[in-house]
Amino acid sequence: MKHNLAQPAAVAGADLLQPMSVLRWRSGQLSESQDVVAVEVPVALEYNGISHVVMLASPGALEDFALGFSLSEGLLTSASQLYDCEVETQDQGLLIRMQIASERFALFKEQRRNMTGRTGCGLCGAETLEQVYRHPAVIKHRNPVPAQQLFAGMQAMQALQPLQQQSGATHAASWMNVEGEVVCVREDVGRHNALDKLIGALAFANTDFSQGAVLITSRASVEMVQKAAMMGIATVAAISAPTSLAVQLAKDSGVSLVGFMREQSYVIYAHPERIQQAT
Repeated sequence: MKHNLAQPAAVAGADLLQPMSVLRWRSGQLSESQDVVAVEVPVALEYNGISHVVMLASPGALEDFALGFSLSEGLLTSASQLYDCEVETQDQGLLIRMQIASERFALFKEQRRNMTGRTGCGLCGAETLEQVYRHPAVIKHRNPVPAQQLFAGMQAMQALQPLQQQSGATHAASWMNVEGEVVCVREDVGRHNALDKLIGALAFANTDFSQGAVLITSRASVEMVQKAAMMGIATVAAISAPTSLAVQLAKDSGVSLVGFMREQSYVIYAHPERIQQAT
């Protein structure tokens, strides 16, 4: 499937932003004005004709989303196992029809027998405590990441979030390569979706996930760390705080986890040996 890392447009027939009239209170006065809100739609994922999950997402970069979700959830292990991906507009939302390799589909059907439902919360469908956590392979590579690159990357990605700039309602996930360049950004109303879209875009481009870092404009929840660890991403820097489970998973899986990434300040929660300190 052809692909590039540039920010893709919305699905044909869908809009990423919706203008509307609002009442605005400012300086003691109420007035009617125009505003723009981010569009959110139900997006259903289907594998070889079998419905799997419905997510709420921004209607853009959905091929990226489909592949990234499939990889980060362990349904696929490589982009080559996704044979076809089509987005179909329906009355109530959007449907992503995927054709995947037969061996992965067999595992998919077996997994579905043990699932009662899924959402973006990361735990729905788990019936026992043992099923709560996937256990990604421990990340061994120790490529150093200068903190100055993380600062610069966070600043650079701000100018690469058109949906956030216009609506104030979206999250972003970006990929910073070993040279410190932000080479890909994906936005979505959901933080998990933004990361999945980023993962999918990078996988389509055959990116080496060991050669860079992920920057996110949200808190670092356990699901975000788990998705990164599943892909072998060694460094995750978040603009906000992590949770206790996220920190524990990062320590266990070898992910360097940085939170509260602000201008010239940060907090390292796991594997500080990979972060070269700012001077």
